[in-house]
Amino acid sequence: MIRHLPNLLTIFRILLVPIFLYTVFLTQYQSRILVALVIFIVASLTDYLDGKIARKLNLISDFGKIMDPLADKLIVLSALAALCWLPPFQVSIIVFFVIFLRELVITIMREVYQKKGIVVAADIFGKLKTFLQMAGIIIAFAFWAFCDPVSPVVILIVNIWFWFVALITVLSGLNYLKATKKERS
Repeated sequence: MIRHLPNLLTIFRILLVPIFLYTVFLTQYQSRILVALVIFIVASLTDYLDGKIARKLNLISDFGKIMDPLADKLIVLSALAALCWLPPFQVSIIVFFVIFLRELVITIMREVYQKKGIVVAADIFGKLKTFLQMAGIIIAFAFWAFCDPVSPVVILIVNIWFWFVALITVLSGLNYLKATKKERS
């Protein structure tokens, strides 16, 4: 059972995505954003735990290599979609598509290179990108859940934050491209 724990946590995180989306976009109960925040935090914690367990116990699997980053992208993009399409933040949809396209391109490239035996580990920009995305989402959802109405200053700060995150996301993508070029040489 222990040897499957990282993959089970990844599957659990993937199963949280439709629940998160349903909660945010389709329900109308008053505490829905708080519930969505809790779901996102649980997903973030399982991401941390499955990686830590897999590395510590040397339980890294092909399934985990593919599905773990996919699970992260799905939950982050789901939360970002809510911040872009729903009030009060309505972060620019450009931010969503910049992050979405970077994730799509790098995920496809990672698969292509992995099949060629080229593995490029996440670097500091990739880890910073993930941290900034998750921290920004948690903070924005916390304000959304606990402050009614959300202050215009907070809305502005969240919007600026995610433009900054989009920039870091692009830089981490460019850094990945540079690293893959170096690996191919």
